[in-house]
Parts: sequence; structure tokens; C-alpha cells
Amino acid sequence: MYRDLVKPSFDRIAGFTGLVMLSPFIVFLALVLAIDFMGNPFFVQYRVGKNGRIFRLFKLRTMRHSQKKDLNITDKGRMTSLGRVLRKTSLDELPQFLNMALGDMSLVGPRPLLVEYLPLYNKEEAKRHLVKPGITGLAQINGRNALSWEEKFAYDLHYVYQLSFWLDIKIFIKSVLKPFDGKGIYGDNDEVKPFKGTRS
Repeated sequence: MYRDLVKPSFDRIAGFTGLVMLSPFIVFLALVLAIDFMGNPFFVQYRVGKNGRIFRLFKLRTMRHSQKKDLNITDKGRMTSLGRVLRKTSLDELPQFLNMALGDMSLVGPRPLLVEYLPLYNKEEAKRHLVKPGITGLAQINGRNALSWEEKFAYDLHYVYQLSFWLDIKIFIKSVLKPFDGKGIYGDNDEVKPFKGTRS
């Protein structure tokens, strides 16, 4: 009942409520970013949701657009000072309350990944799409991008199999505290390694 009825209803209500309450703050950050980037302060990218459904993910922009001359610059190198603060505190994720209100995402669940990864999952890894992706999840409170892809998927699948009200509460509470340590934002060499598939 919680998985199929309570959680989806709560996510929609929480998404709409959060969007209304936080909209002044989101607008303020967007204006500051628009000045900082001299352009669009929002980052929009297609991601994969429940049952493989493609949707548009909304975030606040933290990195400058890459140029041909910047090919050797890492993601961390393209990030602005304000962008680093937003990424460290996860404030760049605030626009995803709109994704929750639209029914694309949940507050808690596996993070939505890139569309190009879809054909690379094995059968077990693909089960991460049995639930809606979340703003936060087990991988986010246990290392974020410092984890290997195998470790991330292990946390994702644990969540899929063990999904419950109390697990969501535990993840949410830890997520509230997590931004203050700033750990796991990047992987090795200041770069988030792309997923290239697994053998099994």
C-alpha cells in the first residue's frame, strides 16, 4: 500500500508544496546565477524514470558551458564558486520539486541517470527503474560520486527490494544532514566517470 498509493500521493503533494514554499528562494538563486553565467540559470536534461520512461530533469546550473578550448578541463574546473556552494549543499536540486509535482520523480529513490545508459544495464541493474527516481537516495547518503558504479547499483537495488516508509524516513533524515560534509561530490580526479556497462 505504501509503495503503490501512499508514496506516490505524498510525492506529488510534497513536490507541489515544496515548489510553492521554495519558489522565492529558487527565483532568487536563478537571478543570481543568470548574472553569474550571463545566461540561462537552469540546467535541463533528459533522464530515465520509472519503467524506462524518459523525462526532463530540472536543476540549477553549476557549471559553465564547455568550449572546444576547454576539452581538457574537468567538470570541477568548469564549476563556478557559487556553483560549488550549490553542489555541496545540494541546493542545485531544488527545481526537482517540479519533477515531483509532475509525477516524474520521488523525494527518495535511485538517482535518475542518463538516457544513453539504458542499453548498458544488465537485467539486474535495470530493475532500478521499477521505482521512480529520487532527489535523494541510498547512494547519495553513502558516498555519492565517490562510489563505484557497482556500489551505486547495489544501493539502488537494495532500495528497490527493501522500499518501505521507515527506509524512506531514514534516508531523508540522513540526506538533510549530508550536505554539510560535502563528501562524495566528485569521483577520482575531480571527474564523474561515465557508466560503460557491466559484463554480467
